[in-house]
Amino acid sequence: MTTISGLSSTTSPTSSSTGSSSSSSGSAGGAILSSAGIGSGLDVNGIVTALVNAKKSAPQTQITNQQTQDNAILAGLTSLQSGLTSLQASLSKLTYTGTFQNFSATLADSTVGSATTLSNAQPGSYALVVNNLATAQKRTSSAYGATAAVGDGTLTLAVGSSSVDVAVTTTDTISDIAAKINAASGNPGVQATVVNGANGAQLLLSSSKTGVANGFSVTASATSSSGLAGLATQLNTPGSNEAKDASLSLDGIAITSASNSVSGAIDGVTINLAAAGSTTLSVSRDNSAATDAVQGFVDAYNSYQKTVGTLASYDPSTKQAGILLGDATLSSVQRQIASVLGSKVAGNSFGSLAVLGVTRQADGSLALDSSKLTAALNSNPSAVQDLFAGTDGYATRLNSALDGFTTAGGVIPTREQSLNDALTKLTAQQTQLDQRMSVYQKQLLSQYNALDTLMSQLNNTSSYLTSQLSALEATYTKSGK
Repeated sequence: MTTISGLSSTTSPTSSSTGSSSSSSGSAGGAILSSAGIGSGLDVNGIVTALVNAKKSAPQTQITNQQTQDNAILAGLTSLQSGLTSLQASLSKLTYTGTFQNFSATLADSTVGSATTLSNAQPGSYALVVNNLATAQKRTSSAYGATAAVGDGTLTLAVGSSSVDVAVTTTDTISDIAAKINAASGNPGVQATVVNGANGAQLLLSSSKTGVANGFSVTASATSSSGLAGLATQLNTPGSNEAKDASLSLDGIAITSASNSVSGAIDGVTINLAAAGSTTLSVSRDNSAATDAVQGFVDAYNSYQKTVGTLASYDPSTKQAGILLGDATLSSVQRQIASVLGSKVAGNSFGSLAVLGVTRQADGSLALDSSKLTAALNSNPSAVQDLFAGTDGYATRLNSALDGFTTAGGVIPTREQSLNDALTKLTAQQTQLDQRMSVYQKQLLSQYNALDTLMSQLNNTSSYLTSQLSALEATYTKSGK
């Protein structure tokens, strides 16, 4: 008799007369059961796969859904962070003092020169007359042979109260002396060059700066040779290329300058002289930087607003919601930005963005009326600057509010880190689930393969008994006849 308990089996031994047949059947069964389910016809792999999938389904769905949700929120926060970062970047120009204090200066005749301005310039027009440019002093020696020694001793080169001593040996040529002058530590501003002319090599000394105050003198020590003393006398004798200061006038007021870059003649204006002549210097306010900065803020805000619109959207026809619809962080960002831009700046003569031409449109975006902004800048640039960059200014307060969301340790980076940590844990949970299911699958395969073996053995026994009974029945039937 055979009994079945769970997936194990016990089969009673057959009679000796059937031993040969049973042995044969057992051998055949061993070969047949080399693949799961073949012995009995059971779809063991299919059954095991279905059971594993059924057990894995619920925890797998939970992990997958949570990963999808966390990744979606993380993507939404990243998009929001990007929009706020761009908005903050636009505020930097609005808080820079120079943005609202720009001027431009031009010369009607550009051949006479050019001009640049600083923030302390004032608008105006001036008659400019340039009599002569500032020049640098130059002195030239007599001609020497390229290899001829000049003499020995010490040359002293002085510019104002600064000087340097250059030691000259008996074998030094003009080229050697030039090299020593240029390499001298503490050189007060004298450059040496050797010019190889038709009559020989000549030493050319030049002041490194223009102007009378930067002219140089050359002397030889009392112990120097006559040759070196003679060279010093040549280089210390005035010639046709002496140092001059630039001479000019503004509205008839005489001005001199050691440099051709004339600063301080007019507050906040530097005149770069290029040639003698007469022209008009015009200084005017330049509002382009301020206009560009305000327009940049408007564009950055509209980009932020578009991003928020997508993140918090809802399509009733498709029932599709934006990633951060109803999200507390997004709502807080919207409230704080709206609070700053919707308020007024106390004590400011303009008071609000609308007076500058920055207004909110029906769709929530901002628009700039540049003509209103230009009029405000021309009438009171300091008040416009204060409206944005003052202690209570829009850019100052908005930047402070956004710092709480965007900087390290702020709301958004903290939430992003938390979500990334959660995703890391979910990945670990997925690995653990896969490992548990692998063990479970192996257990099921072992149990069902055992069942498959048992059913195969039962099938073989049943076939044997059926054939024996049939033979016995045939024998009795024959005997009865």
